[in-house]
Amino acid sequence: MTQVAERPANAEPDADVVLRAVDITKTYGVTRALKGVNFDVRRGKVTVLFGENGAGKSTLMKILSGVEQPTGGVLELDGEPVVLASTNDAVARGIAIIHQELNLCPNLSVRDNIFIGRELRTRRGDVDYAREARITRELMERLEEPIHPSTLVADLRLGQQQIVEIARALAADARILIMDEPTSALSAAEVEVLFKIIDDLTADGVAIVYISHHLEEAIEVADHAVVFRDGELVADRSAEGLTLPWVVAAMVGREAEYDFTGAAREFGEVALRIEDVRVVDPDAGGRLAVDGVSIDVHAGEIVAVYGLMGAGRTELMEALSGREPIASGRAVLGSTDLAGHSIQERIALGIGLVPEDRQRDGLVQLMTVGQNLSLASLLGAVRRGFVSRKHERGGIDDQIRDVRVKTAGPEALITSLSGGNQQKVVIGKMLLTRPKVLLLDEPTRGIDVGAKGEIFSLLFREAERGLAVLYVTSEIGEALTASHRVVVMSKGRVVREFDPRTCTREEVMAAAGEAGGDVHPKEPDSE
Repeated sequence: MTQVAERPANAEPDADVVLRAVDITKTYGVTRALKGVNFDVRRGKVTVLFGENGAGKSTLMKILSGVEQPTGGVLELDGEPVVLASTNDAVARGIAIIHQELNLCPNLSVRDNIFIGRELRTRRGDVDYAREARITRELMERLEEPIHPSTLVADLRLGQQQIVEIARALAADARILIMDEPTSALSAAEVEVLFKIIDDLTADGVAIVYISHHLEEAIEVADHAVVFRDGELVADRSAEGLTLPWVVAAMVGREAEYDFTGAAREFGEVALRIEDVRVVDPDAGGRLAVDGVSIDVHAGEIVAVYGLMGAGRTELMEALSGREPIASGRAVLGSTDLAGHSIQERIALGIGLVPEDRQRDGLVQLMTVGQNLSLASLLGAVRRGFVSRKHERGGIDDQIRDVRVKTAGPEALITSLSGGNQQKVVIGKMLLTRPKVLLLDEPTRGIDVGAKGEIFSLLFREAERGLAVLYVTSEIGEALTASHRVVVMSKGRVVREFDPRTCTREEVMAAAGEAGGDVHPKEPDSE
């Protein structure tokens, strides 16, 4: 039962405050996720929350949207104490949330996902499917995404699923809209559309709470910003005084920036050779998603593949890992042609993929941290026909330490970890297979700046030991500060390569087609 706390002395009445958290605490066993947080949501304004994974942002948002109940403190809606007993209760009061991890039913249509739990009814009491379909089409037009209402969510790419999640929140016609990492899977064009919608909503008086690990993007949309650290609100500032260095320093307690461009550049032999590879897009009537791509990745080298949504980056990664067939061309690991080898065989040969969607493809939600870590390398722990738990546990303990997973222990459920630590588990799982080449598709999606630095530090450490790394990213800053070489893809082809030490952000973006620049293939830029 939530107890009403006294209003802090500095919490003066404010007509613009539609929702207020007063001295909110939340504990999970002995863990204090929130420590007396006071937080205001203002009408017609965008309040941005910054903080590293595990800082308490998402916990507070779950409380504000009725997903969870606070251990202590009180919520005030329109100046009156309120208990949000459930998400339906919150929606009924005008509060909707777009979750960081997609909360969709893949076996249902887009229309059914948008209206699930709040179906529209005819006068006779039947579900009004025609009206739901019409509203769904209108929402898709507003979001500039040509998705038919009857399309199964399972058939959509990740970015389109994110659009459906946003549409569901918009359909609730909320006056308080919480956006938890709404752009983590969106293309640059889709982000622009979302920002236009945010402008329209705030102009109509909708209060928006916005969480994003894309710091520059969040600063662009903010009217006010607050920073969380270790379960506490430690700093706040209006948009006028908001800068990237201030946000980063407040988040991590120091001026934090990762830049590995000065790292050692002594590479070994070619570990992975991609020769004129073509991959058919199974959802586009035979169109080539990857059209004649050739890339060499050397032992000890980290190569970033940058491009817009639809450039063919994910399809290339999945074809190399064995999840999709290569239509023509070949991929050679060392001296072994990967053609005809299954995913399991490719892992055994020394190539593994960290997928884009860690929740769906990288983790088993019902398993523990340890079970997830050992899943891909379990055969390596077999002794005399049985799994040696001692050998398995030794590898798990070593990997938790090496990749610096913050967890209560190997027996903790994977769902108890923050997004950044879950991603470390997915990477650690593949590192336990002792790969020669590691493929990563958007390895830092939905991860804070501190966790990004830790993950890239881990990858550069492994590269120094001889690991070849090929990763896909849609963050230009990430590509330029955490790679030895940047390969730009556009419309299924490699259009240019850059040395991150000498190129500019504008050159890379122009090559990708973001600024109408030169997209003709050229030799890699160098000093």
